[in-house]
Amino acid sequence: MTFILLIVTGILVFILLVILIGGLLSTQPHRGEKTSNFNGRRFLNPSRVSAKGVDGVAAYMTKRKPDKWPKDLDQSVRQSPLEIPEPDQIQYTFVNHSTFLIQHKGQNILTDPIWSKRCSPFQFMGPKRQRPPGLSFDMLPTIDIVLLTHNHYDHMDKQTIKKLAAKYNPTFITSLGNKVTVEGWIDSDVIELDWYQNTIINKLTYTALPANHFSSRGTRDRNTSLWCGFMIASDSHKINFVGDTGYSSIFKKIGEQYGPFDLSLIPIGAYLPRWFMSPIHVAPEESVQLHYDLQSKKSVAMHFGTFKLADDNPARSNRELTEARKKVGLAESDFHIPKEGHSYLI
Repeated sequence: MTFILLIVTGILVFILLVILIGGLLSTQPHRGEKTSNFNGRRFLNPSRVSAKGVDGVAAYMTKRKPDKWPKDLDQSVRQSPLEIPEPDQIQYTFVNHSTFLIQHKGQNILTDPIWSKRCSPFQFMGPKRQRPPGLSFDMLPTIDIVLLTHNHYDHMDKQTIKKLAAKYNPTFITSLGNKVTVEGWIDSDVIELDWYQNTIINKLTYTALPANHFSSRGTRDRNTSLWCGFMIASDSHKINFVGDTGYSSIFKKIGEQYGPFDLSLIPIGAYLPRWFMSPIHVAPEESVQLHYDLQSKKSVAMHFGTFKLADDNPARSNRELTEARKKVGLAESDFHIPKEGHSYLI
């Protein structure tokens, strides 16, 4: 009887700790007028399909059948210095996960930067890097702009943001409701945008675009801040950083309204099992459809091969992207899988 009591007590203590820590990690909710994508309390997806709730998460955790990740993932890191592109060129360097260095019109832009060892509120637990960033933090040029699509730990990394602010003091652009969180960490300028809002900095226009995802950093802030993708537009080119998303017809509308795009950065990983992940992450076949919906001239894969976030491994996502491309006759040069630390020119 005493043993059973100890077990029950232990479970109750664990639950209380989860509730307490989850509450402490939760961010301040956005306060504002109701809009087409905000009901006064929480933000809504364009498809109106939401991420799975607590029951779905519990079922996912108990029924997982994850692929094994290879033990021989490439661990190489770029050694050669970055070249400076011509102003009218686009140079993109894949760091890994969803982190790119984009250089255009003399501006150096980082997307969802994370150089930490884990994407977690704690560096002693949580999803661990399976390979190092392909470009070391010390090799970065002076960073002008940092784009933060949403507040998940693999996209809004506190440690990296603080290091960037301390070294470069860039302007941070994020989605609605995240400004207060980022300003709690740093003293840099932070701009937040609702979907379809934009800001112009040094002749580049940054527009927040819809995505089908969700937000939270704790247990009490689900969807109380917004998620988005970003368009970067100059007088000569358009870039679409899609961010995290499930598939939605909204992307065809984005392509019709803003396309064609010279470059689209599109996620391909963390999509299995589909019953759980489809509202929030596209599968490779859907990634190819995004390429067409967005009227993209060139697309680049991201959100794969760094953190174990779902049941698919990078070999599967890469293989299925190749199969999806071949199925519709799309050339590898039109939608390629970049190598960490490598730079590419448009």
